[in-house]
Amino acid sequence: MIRVLVVDDHAMVREGLASVLTSERDIEVVATAANGADAVTAVGEHAIDVVVMDLSMPVMDGIAATRAVRAVTPGVRVLVLTSFSDRDRVRRAIEAGATGYQLKDAEPADLRAAVRSVAAGHAPLDPRVAGVLLAVTPANSSGLSAREEEVLRLVAEGLANKQIAASLGISERTVKAHLGSVFREIGVVDRTSAALWARDNLAPEVG
Repeated sequence: MIRVLVVDDHAMVREGLASVLTSERDIEVVATAANGADAVTAVGEHAIDVVVMDLSMPVMDGIAATRAVRAVTPGVRVLVLTSFSDRDRVRRAIEAGATGYQLKDAEPADLRAAVRSVAAGHAPLDPRVAGVLLAVTPANSSGLSAREEEVLRLVAEGLANKQIAASLGISERTVKAHLGSVFREIGVVDRTSAALWARDNLAPEVG
C-alpha cells in the first residue's frame, strides 16, 4: 500500500485529489494539508511514502516545504503537482528534492501512475515539463556527468543493472542511483525511453 499525503491550499482540490487517488486499491491518502508548514507537521505524524505537493501556497510554499520534508525524512518522496511549468519553478522544485513533477490538468490515470512511479523510486516528469527542462539544455551537451553517460550508454545497449555494475566495477545500488539522476536530467521515466534518448542525443564514443 502506498501511503500518500495530499497538500494543496484549496479544499476542493485536496478532496478531489484524495478521491482520485483512493479509488485505487494500492493507494491510501492518510492525510491532507492546506499549506507547506502543515505538510511538514503531517509527515512527522504519519507514515508517509509519497507527498503530492502543490507549489503556490500560503504560510510555506511547496518548494520550501519540499526542502523541509526531504531534510527531516529523506525517505519520503515528493511529487509536485501544480499549474506552473516555467523553467525556474520546475528547476527549483527539483533542486529542493522533488522526485517527480506533474501538471494539474493531467489525467487521473496519469496522476495515479506518477504516484506509483515515485513510490517505486523513479522520477516521472510531465512531458511538457520535460520539454521545458530540455529546452534549456545546450544541443551539444547531455547535461550528464561522465559516469552517468557511461551508465546510460550501457542501458542503450540493453544491459541490465547487474551487468552494468559488473562492467563499470560499481554496485547495483550505485547504478540505480545514477539512473535516477539520468532519468530526472533527461526527462524520461523508464529504461526504454532513456535508451531511445541516448541513441538520439549522445555523440558516438571515439575509439
